[in-house]
Amino acid sequence: MKGNRLALDAVLTALAPAVWGSTYLVTTELLPPGRPLLASTVRALPAGLVLLTVGRVLPRGVWWWRALVLGVLNIGAFFYLLFVAAYHLPGGVAALVVALQPMLVLLLAAFLLKDRIRPMQLAACVLGVLGVALLVLQPQAGVDAVGVLAGLGGAVCMASGIVLTKRWGRPDGVGVLTFTGWQLTVGGLALAPVTLVVEGLPSRITGTNIAGFAYLSVIGALFAYAIWFRGIGRLPALAVSILGFASPLAATGLGYVVLGQALTPLQMTGTAAVVAAVALAQPRQRRSAQAQADGPVPESDNHIPAGGGKL
Repeated sequence: MKGNRLALDAVLTALAPAVWGSTYLVTTELLPPGRPLLASTVRALPAGLVLLTVGRVLPRGVWWWRALVLGVLNIGAFFYLLFVAAYHLPGGVAALVVALQPMLVLLLAAFLLKDRIRPMQLAACVLGVLGVALLVLQPQAGVDAVGVLAGLGGAVCMASGIVLTKRWGRPDGVGVLTFTGWQLTVGGLALAPVTLVVEGLPSRITGTNIAGFAYLSVIGALFAYAIWFRGIGRLPALAVSILGFASPLAATGLGYVVLGQALTPLQMTGTAAVVAAVALAQPRQRRSAQAQADGPVPESDNHIPAGGGKL
């Protein structure tokens, strides 16, 4: 039963990066060109305010600054850098650069969560990155320095946000939707004044633009981040970060279905490698009869409850 629950948690959590994989397509096809700050702000702030209104709970005590840190890392800075990468790089290249974050999570989790780095985990990270490279890199793929740096910065933000969210957990009595609302609101408020100063508002917004913004806010932020933070509370940090490989899988699949892009044998090989990496990184029950007599599985092999993160 416990193994089935972990598998279900993994599948549900993977929906979040799968949705984020559509960001590249939505950015290029539906949003106004050259406005990553506006896209980031509109994606985060409305969804955050809706969740705050529904939850009606504000951070208290130490959670004021923790919510600020997590909101900037998971939402504000990450959104902006993600959109910069999407505007400056082909979707596949941007996805590959951001896909380096599981390796960063592996290192940060060892330092902050005292998780032991296992050969299987390292193999999963390497296999996943290689799979993403086969999946998304094409001979005509262009590389832009600004886009690469933005993608790397986004990977650092995402990795740090995952590990700190795992370390701190959630305050007692605060649900995942309220917790998500705090971070979306902080990220959106941090981005809003910068958006107005640097980019301003576009002179014209089309119905297509509104549809794109609505999708990113409701599906890409409110829904996706709620199940993402739920997953962080239930699964090991590395297992969650490896699930991020679902993003380039979704981006490639959408390119095939929506844009009519062909899938090569190398891409199919990459898909198999990514799926194998995800499977390798997921938690398993490894109890023997003696282990059961000795007590529960350590937290690093299982998960830290949502409200019981290390302080």
